[in-house]
Amino acid sequence: MKFFLDTADLKEIEEAASWGALAGVTTNPTLYARIGGKLADFHAHIKRICDIVDGPVSAESVAMTRDEIIRDGRELASIAPNVVVKIPAMVEGLAACRALADEGIRVNMTLCFTVPQAILAARAGARYISPFVGRFDDISEDGIAQLSDVVTAINNYDFSESTVAGEQIEIIAASIRSANHVTQAALMGADIATVPFATLKKCIQHPLTDRGLEAFLKDWEKVQ
Repeated sequence: MKFFLDTADLKEIEEAASWGALAGVTTNPTLYARIGGKLADFHAHIKRICDIVDGPVSAESVAMTRDEIIRDGRELASIAPNVVVKIPAMVEGLAACRALADEGIRVNMTLCFTVPQAILAARAGARYISPFVGRFDDISEDGIAQLSDVVTAINNYDFSESTVAGEQIEIIAASIRSANHVTQAALMGADIATVPFATLKKCIQHPLTDRGLEAFLKDWEKVQ
C-alpha cells in the first residue's frame, strides 16, 4: 500500500517526503483554507507541492457544472505533469471525468461513499477513486466495511478500457483518522491511504517501540 499525505502544508509535505515513504499528496479546499491559502496563489501553491513530490498531486476543482469542471481540470492539469484533477462524485462530475479522461487527464473521484458511486466513477474513466472512511464513522456507520465493499467491487472487474492509457484504477482510502484505519485498509487491499500528517506520524509510533528503545539506550550506557 502506498501513502499519500492529505494536506496543503508545504512543511508537512517536505518532512514526510524526507522519510522516503511518501508517494503522493491529496488536497482540498478545506485543507488549503486551513493554511491561510488565497485564491490568487492556488495554482502556484499546487506547483510548489509538485516540486516537492514526484508522485500524483490531487488538486480539487470547486466548479459545479461539467463545462466549468472541465475548464478547471484543464487549467489544473497544465500546472505540472503529476497533477491529478480531483472531482466530487456527482452527475456533473461523472460527465467531466469522462471528458477529461478522454483528453488524457487523470482524475481522482472524491467524496465517494458507495459501491455504485465507485463503479460509475470507474466507468467514467477515473484513475483514482477515494472512498471516505472517517465520515461514515462520524454518523455511527462502519466506514471500513464500506471501503472493503468498494475495494472488492472494483477488483471484480477490468476497467482498463475506461482509464487514461489503460492504467489500472487505484483505490485511495480517504478520510483516514487513525493507524487502525490504515491497518484495516491495507489488510483489505486498498492501493493507497491518504492520511493527515498527524496520523502518518502515529503509524510509525508504538509504546513497545519506545520502551524497547529506552531499554537499549540504558543498556548502552552500561557498556560505556
